[in-house]
Amino acid sequence: MTNVFSSAAAAAEGDGGGDAPGTVSALAASGHGAHEQVVFCRDEPSGLRAIIAIYSTALGPALGGTRFYPYPDEDAALADVLNLSRAMAYKNALAGLDHGGGKAVIIGDPARLKSEALLRAYGRFVQSLGGRYITACDVGTYSEDMDLIARECRFVTGRTTANGGAGDSSVLTAFGVFQGMRAAAEHAWGEASLAGRTVGIEGVGKVGHRLAEHLIEAGARVVVCDVSDEAVARIRARHPDIEVAADLAGLLARPLDVFAPCALGGSVDDDAAAAMPARIICGGANNQLAHPGIEKVLADRGIVYAPDYLVNSGGVIQVADELAGFSFERARARAEQIFSTTRKILTLADDEGVPPAVAADRLAERRMSEIGRLRGILLGG
Repeated sequence: MTNVFSSAAAAAEGDGGGDAPGTVSALAASGHGAHEQVVFCRDEPSGLRAIIAIYSTALGPALGGTRFYPYPDEDAALADVLNLSRAMAYKNALAGLDHGGGKAVIIGDPARLKSEALLRAYGRFVQSLGGRYITACDVGTYSEDMDLIARECRFVTGRTTANGGAGDSSVLTAFGVFQGMRAAAEHAWGEASLAGRTVGIEGVGKVGHRLAEHLIEAGARVVVCDVSDEAVARIRARHPDIEVAADLAGLLARPLDVFAPCALGGSVDDDAAAAMPARIICGGANNQLAHPGIEKVLADRGIVYAPDYLVNSGGVIQVADELAGFSFERARARAEQIFSTTRKILTLADDEGVPPAVAADRLAERRMSEIGRLRGILLGG
């Protein structure tokens, strides 16, 4: 088992990460020198190749999920974990949590590689960080996987209810996105109602199908697309009136009021931003905008973008609550506050003449700075 620790700055200078070929150039090129620590994890017998990125512990231990995904190469995995961990720091700050931002990726196809040995080996790496990083579920990992990781590690949340955990965090993720969407509707149309609105959901997996349920209950018309025919069939079995688009391009060709990206990131690229039919973008996916600058294009077109790391924070609120002994009612009440936070950020953006993503960043950075500073106040014994 090989455990390689390096700060982002050290790796960018070529002073670490020697056991992870090809990653130094990606780290240096990423412009993410602000990361506190990046850990490359490798256990050849189990097939484990993973990267843990800690962006900030200013507010407390870094909290973020573990993504298990077949990246084309290690550079792609590194770029993803750096972006995701930074977003987690901002997400946790806006959610009012006493947690910094971190994320992990396991490289490979979970359907082929996932095993007890691999997950427990990964747990050993998380444990070796001594609580600086707390893991949870993400794409490709589930509560049952967290139970296995927890057999080697104390710093795990998102566990099954049978083992004292909160279970599937997509429950409050979808609920929080729905609250953010209501706030965006109020901002765009003057009332926090989605009744009669057409909402296009890209991706009807763990979060997307739950979001569709909230929308249907609220009287919205729902159109979906997904690369998985199985996922589409499952949701149509429950709701046969849901319309289906062949792909993302087909979905964006519809006369949508709201576009909800709930698949992987990067759905809103230059072409999509220029042709976006919806007045609101609000969904559960991370890193929805393909690159910086798209938020300004959307704002210039009068499209209300509810920042993803704000509205999809219900899941991290749920797993963070588990660390104190889970109460669904308490976590749900906190996730409900996503409505008021989204309203505040959209108003702030208008007042300051900036896109909502910029206003959200400023609010998160202010909290990280103000609360993080308190850690410098020494306490007597």
